[in-house]
Amino acid sequence: MPSSRIVRYIGPVALMSLSVIAWWFLFQSDPATNAAANSSLLMKYMMRPSEIGQYIITSFIMWVVMMIAMMTPALMIMVVVFQRLDRNEGYVNVFVFASGYFIIWSVFAGLAAALQWWFNSSGWLDGHIQGSKSMLAGGTLIAAGIYQLTPLKEACLDRCRSPVSFFLDYWKPGRSGALRMGLHHGLLCLGCCWGLMLTMFAGGTSSVLVMALLSAFILAERLIPSGPWSAKIPGIILLGLGIAFLTIG
Repeated sequence: MPSSRIVRYIGPVALMSLSVIAWWFLFQSDPATNAAANSSLLMKYMMRPSEIGQYIITSFIMWVVMMIAMMTPALMIMVVVFQRLDRNEGYVNVFVFASGYFIIWSVFAGLAAALQWWFNSSGWLDGHIQGSKSMLAGGTLIAAGIYQLTPLKEACLDRCRSPVSFFLDYWKPGRSGALRMGLHHGLLCLGCCWGLMLTMFAGGTSSVLVMALLSAFILAERLIPSGPWSAKIPGIILLGLGIAFLTIG
């Protein structure tokens, strides 16, 4: 295999390796699957909302790792198309593009960490997996379900589902162009998935099982054919689950 072809695999392989490392870290930190995690320093900080700085920093790190683990599989679809179009720049622009994408999700991680602290300090989160009580769980599921049914969700999903169209419409050359396209795609992806990320508060923000299910669903959304029910059926399901939580709780 020519060295030039080998070089082209560096970016995608490195990103997927980073995702695997992130999943390994999350598994090691999951109290539901790893008993040692219950006594870890990380979990101790996340069980002390009174220590605001340590709690938010720890939660932010966890959310960033979660975003890398959960969103990289969906990002790889864009990365493959990007690298094919960006023939003359090698693999460096792949990392620049991915960096722009994860800058957006890191901002979201900061907001989610602050929200998690607020929920925890208010007594809305239970247990080591940081799952929410029935009222909050139902509310987040209903909010996510309603957003799934909106035209904005469908518009963002259509852009995320069509990488060739995205690059044809927004292509910018060079390193700065790769960064700007990564930021742009990150915003579209956030617009598509922020509601789904809220469901982490219902299932547990430290639950690897919930993360894996969400990651698989987000990837599936981008792979299934576009249609009027592609986002609406999951939205109706989320609404039903949210109502069930509120009723049972």
